[in-house]
Amino acid sequence: MPAYKVEICGVNTSTLPVLNENQKKELFTRIRQGDQQAREEYIRGNLRLVLSVIRRFSASNENVDDLFQIGCIGLIKSIDNFDPTMEVKFSTYAVPMIIGEIRRYLRDNNSLRVSRSLRDTAYKAIHARELMTKKNNREPTLDEISKEIDISKEDITYALDAIQTPVSLYDPVYTDGGEPLYVMDQISDKKNKEDRWVENLSLSDAMKRLNKREKHIIDLRFFEGKTQMEVAEEIHISQAQVSRLEKSALKTMRNYLMAT
Repeated sequence: MPAYKVEICGVNTSTLPVLNENQKKELFTRIRQGDQQAREEYIRGNLRLVLSVIRRFSASNENVDDLFQIGCIGLIKSIDNFDPTMEVKFSTYAVPMIIGEIRRYLRDNNSLRVSRSLRDTAYKAIHARELMTKKNNREPTLDEISKEIDISKEDITYALDAIQTPVSLYDPVYTDGGEPLYVMDQISDKKNKEDRWVENLSLSDAMKRLNKREKHIIDLRFFEGKTQMEVAEEIHISQAQVSRLEKSALKTMRNYLMAT
């Protein structure tokens, strides 16, 4: 993606240096002696590490500059806490720190306010998953994470769901080259099923303007509360076709009602 290769926060990423192992060791020795210039060089020499991490969060819709700055905070914390005598590569130590810093930022800036206890539970689960993945070279199951942090599976699932970034009903899911399908098109219309808003608006006359297939689709969607996928399976056409027919039928009905 171009955003990661040109300029972020005033930094031309194409000119960032790459440190070899000898340079890293030398700089760390100087850092431990209080050399601030060496610290600055080490930070700049590892900014590509931050770039590689923030690519994982490209779907978050957060500003790239903001993620980069938060990632740099994680990088600096890694440098300040790293022990080179542990015989672990700096990148191995730093990546989880950078990821954790960005996740905390996304969690704390979520537009939906989540209780501290829920956030703590979610963070413990995420941290345990990262450590167990690293240790066992595979993704742990929910049962394993639950046993590791002594928190029920239900509470972990609830906490992780609570910190997820909200999805707009108008976010496109996919397109077949024509009109895109949105999240709202794939949700059962249970509210409309219960309230019978079609009946309340006296749309029976408007529905008479529809052909047989369009009327059947409106019945399934707004009277029986089925998703477009369920409708597509029942009448043996694609979901994209259902979406187009539904929108056309609603437009016909709306035009009729506005004219009467």
